[in-house]
Amino acid sequence: MTDSPRAGIDAAMPLDEVMRRWPATIAVVMRHRMLCVGCPIGAFHTLADACREHGVGEAALLREIEAAIAG
Repeated sequence: MTDSPRAGIDAAMPLDEVMRRWPATIAVVMRHRMLCVGCPIGAFHTLADACREHGVGEAALLREIEAAIAG
């Protein structure tokens, strides 16, 4: 498996896994004032869950995450 954004990033991934696997995504989460960094629920909350909880647009967040991963 590769670590490219096309390697399976989707809204069903746990946000904690995304941030651990691609640390550059932490800045994206923080910029959106999502309180997910270090959250004990992060291992269970998907990107979609976190977007819904924090009122962040899922498609836009995914694009920003992919851009952060791509560097």
